[in-house]
Parts: sequence; structure tokens; C-alpha cells
Amino acid sequence: MFRVLPGNFFVPLSSPNKTVYWECICKLFSVMEHQLSFGVEREVLVDELQYYFEQTAAAEIVEEDFAGADSRGKANGILRRLENYGWIEIETDKSYVQRVNFKEYSVRLIKTLLEIEDGKQIEYQGYIYTIYSLVRGNTDNPGVVLLQILENTDLLITGLKNLNSNIKHYIDELTKHSTVAEIMDALFNDYITNIVDKAYHRLLTSDNVSKFRPEIIERLESRSRSKSYIEKASEEIAGLQETDMDAAREHVYRYLHEIIEAFRNMDDILNEINQKNTQYQRAAINRAKFLLSGNEDIRGQLKEILLGIHEVMNRERMDLGGIYEIEFLESLVRIFSCSFLDEGSFYSPTEGRKEFVPRQMINREPDLELRQEKLRCMLEKMQRILSVEKIGRYVEDCLGNRNEMLATELPLSNVEDFIKIIYVRLYGQRKNMKYKIETTHEKEVNGFRFKDFRIWRK
Repeated sequence: MFRVLPGNFFVPLSSPNKTVYWECICKLFSVMEHQLSFGVEREVLVDELQYYFEQTAAAEIVEEDFAGADSRGKANGILRRLENYGWIEIETDKSYVQRVNFKEYSVRLIKTLLEIEDGKQIEYQGYIYTIYSLVRGNTDNPGVVLLQILENTDLLITGLKNLNSNIKHYIDELTKHSTVAEIMDALFNDYITNIVDKAYHRLLTSDNVSKFRPEIIERLESRSRSKSYIEKASEEIAGLQETDMDAAREHVYRYLHEIIEAFRNMDDILNEINQKNTQYQRAAINRAKFLLSGNEDIRGQLKEILLGIHEVMNRERMDLGGIYEIEFLESLVRIFSCSFLDEGSFYSPTEGRKEFVPRQMINREPDLELRQEKLRCMLEKMQRILSVEKIGRYVEDCLGNRNEMLATELPLSNVEDFIKIIYVRLYGQRKNMKYKIETTHEKEVNGFRFKDFRIWRK
């Protein structure tokens, strides 16, 4: 890579003035993007950067030779630095007019960085439809079409792997949220919006690979058995890649095999994405329920102790070893480590012979009242467990004869009611539920603050 990129190419984006450089690069790119080429007269770009530095919102330059210059001097200094770092090149035409051009690799990198900045999501449907259309179409250039199918398949697999990694990132970030509000905000406003709505939901519905995969695999396997197709595609690829026919023929077989195997093995990635999505939503709900529960039993007391330790460690910015420095632990609990002892480390005392004296077994009658009480407690506990079916019936009961209602109209007098609202909001994303939801503005009801949402029957 560094045979193409200059050694100091990334200096502007890693310097103290990275914000200034990036905003100036974006200004230059926006001007050049609408031209016939990425080349514009130098004076036009200087005027654009001068206008930028004259704005009050412009980033301040620090530790540069031209930091004390006026706006035009800063604009010229930025262009000189970008030329020195290999981002642009300045050439003089026959009319002695200097023109600024972005290098080819600079244009590619800028577009990628802009997509990252804008949070652009991969359109899986575009890749799948492209592959599907290319496989079904008849063409006189089978080699070029095969390369296009291979490229789009690689982009599709890469996008799915990125989605898989992004969900894992959200799971890792979940432990950094210490309040219920932060967890709910991360779940509904960040994860649901950026992952579920933009990618995961479409992947299971409109972008579902299963709708197109059988025909794609069938047509590609048919082509792999067609000698005329193999010969024609090999001939074309041999010309494109400047290789002999034998090597090109091997490439054609390999490309077809890689594409077919990619679609056959795609279920493994999709299953892992589905599992991680379920894992994240379950982890978020369980963590929120853990923070909402505040009992005086042993579980509640342990929760308060752990939350106290977590708060101190975050405030003091301790690592995991710093837990031994927390003062209140000395009088609360002693934490120590113990090595594993094998069975040879224990002493086995010699037991003498003892006479066995049998005892009479007493047949006791069962306490029916105690049994009924335990059975009642067990049934109550099972009734409190919230499932998809119970939430569906709960929404149906609350809607009654109405077709729609707001979440703020649901019963909300205690923590259990609030947890039900969370599950109603969460399960409303599923396509097999009998109701749908749409978020509105933030509301507060009986001390509980959340984003209200509209519920209606499908």
C-alpha cells in the first residue's frame, strides 16, 4: 500500500489540526465534485478556503507555521501542506493557470471517510438484486458479468460480517451504561434505529437472501456444467487479466465455486447475527430489570454492594486490581484467592467399625395447607413471567374495542407496569405480532420518563 500512498499521507488527519484539515478537505471535495473532473483553478479553491477561515465557526489552527497569518494566508498554507502530504497535485496548463487536482487514491479515501462520517448503512438489497439480475440475464460478455457477480457477492458477505461485528460492539458497550435511562436510550434510540430498523429488519424481510438464493445457486451450477459458457468466459477473462487460457479456465471454475459456496454458507452468518440480536436485547432488558429491582433480600443487598463498588471504581478510574483499594470493603467483605487443592492434599482419617442400628421410619402425613400454599406461590410466579404471547394478550386487552392507543394510556403505577411497557415497545418490532408501534415525543407518567409511542392493530 505504501508504494502508492506517500509516507506522510495520514499526517493531516493525525495532527493537532486534524479538524481544520478535514473540514478544508471536505470543502475542496464539495467544490471539485460538481466539476467535469476533480480539477479546479487554484484561485477558486483559495477563495473558498479563505471564506471558510473568515467564519466564526471555523476550527482554530494551532502549532503551524501559518497559524498567525490572515485568512488568505491560511488558505494558501493549507493547499501547500495538502500538496506536500500527497493529497492533491497542482499543475500549470498552457494558459499558465494553476489547477488543483485530487489524487486518485485521495478521492477513494475521502468518499469512504464521508460514508463513515454520515453513518451510511450498506444496502444489502442492492447487492442481492444486482447478483440476481446478473445471474438471470443473458449477455455476450460472460467473463465481465462473472467478475461483477463475484465482486457484489464479496461486498454482500463483507457487509453481513460488519453487521455481525457491530452487534457484538453494542453488546460490549452495554456494560458501560450505569442507569436504566442510558440502557433504554442505547436500546431504543441507538440500537433499534441504527441496527434493527436500517439493517437487521430489512435483512429478515425485503432483503432476505432466501428468496433469491435457490435460483442463484441453480443457475451458477448450470453454468459450471456448460462447456460453451466456460470457454467463452475463460477467453474473456484471459484477455482482461492478461493470462493464458488454462489459468483463465481455472479462475472461472474457482470464481463459480466461491460464489456458490458463499451463498450456501451464508446461513451461518445470518444465524449468528440473529443470535447476537436476541442476546443484545435480552441483555439490555435483564440489565434494566436488575437496576430497577431494589429488594431488601440477599439479592437486593448484593446488587447494592456491586453497584457501590462499580460507582467508586468509575469515579476513581480504577482498573480491576483497584478493587482492593476501596475502603468500605475492609469492613464489608474480604476478597481473597485460593489455589486448587487436589484430592491427594486432603487427609483421609481412619474410620473404625461401627455397629449399624436400624431406626424405625415414621410415616408422616403431608401438610395439605403447606402444599397448597407452595403451589399457589409457584403459580403466581409463573403468571408474572412475561412472554411474547402474554404481551400480545396484554396489548389486546388494553386496546379493547379501539384500533389504536398511546403507551401513556397503558396502566403505569409500579415498576412491573413499566417493565410491561418496555416489553410492548420491544416486541412491537417483531413482524409476527398482531400490533405495531411508532415512537413519538418523550413523556413522564407517575415518575417514569420514556418516549411515548403509538400502538395500533395490524
